[in-house]
Amino acid sequence: MPAPSLPGLNFDLGDTVDSLREAIDDFAHHEITPRAAEIDRDNLFPHDLWKKLGDLGLHGMTVKEEYGGTELGYLAHIVAMEEVSRASASVGLSYGAHSNLCVNQIHRNGSEAQKQKYLPKLVSGEHVGALAMSEPNAGSDVVSMKLRAEKKGDRYVLNGGKMWITNGGDADTLVIYAKTEPEMGARGMTAFIVEKGFKGFSAGTKLDKLGMRGSNTYPLFFDNCEVPEENVLGGEGMGAKVLMSGLDYERAVLSGGPLGIMAACMDAV
Repeated sequence: MPAPSLPGLNFDLGDTVDSLREAIDDFAHHEITPRAAEIDRDNLFPHDLWKKLGDLGLHGMTVKEEYGGTELGYLAHIVAMEEVSRASASVGLSYGAHSNLCVNQIHRNGSEAQKQKYLPKLVSGEHVGALAMSEPNAGSDVVSMKLRAEKKGDRYVLNGGKMWITNGGDADTLVIYAKTEPEMGARGMTAFIVEKGFKGFSAGTKLDKLGMRGSNTYPLFFDNCEVPEENVLGGEGMGAKVLMSGLDYERAVLSGGPLGIMAACMDAV
């Protein structure tokens, strides 16, 4: 049966959000919960769930309808993150990285051409998304990243690597942050949209993690990776603005993950 409601945690979020929660709970009960232990045990990303989540409208919670989204907003997105994570923390983590870190960033910062090209397949679940920010020596101090992007003609050539990237090797579309002018510090960062098949881009072996094993985490490598100039996201040198403004929304939406995990603990007792 679906997870029991917790009356003491009913915050009266409105009929739309309450109905959304019920729909996700029912879906998760039938499609995610029965597989949650297997997903973690086998360390396998559940590709087949992505289209089903898309059919439910969960990938485009903050995306306009013209790109396939539902435009229900961030509160609804947090509740979706909570209920998916309640069924499986692994699926929830990958869902958050896809729907917020990648989809929402492209929707907020992309050109019309970029949004038309990338959002429909990401929102439908046909494609998987990711965001790559961290590096081995640039985690909390992300401005110290070393991934270099050098302009050559009508494209940028990326060299370096990223680490601990959720969905990294499973993703078809990735938002990547790199340094176009290293001497400029934060003002020398630029965001790019990178596709899985771009020449010079590859993912290493996924990490053998202790928990959330069904949400794959990868190192990424850029060896003279060629990215067309039209794939700059938000403008050259605007990467720090894109990144920091996105973090404000990411922190809110991803907070739904631990809320769902805590609700699952309550379900168990």
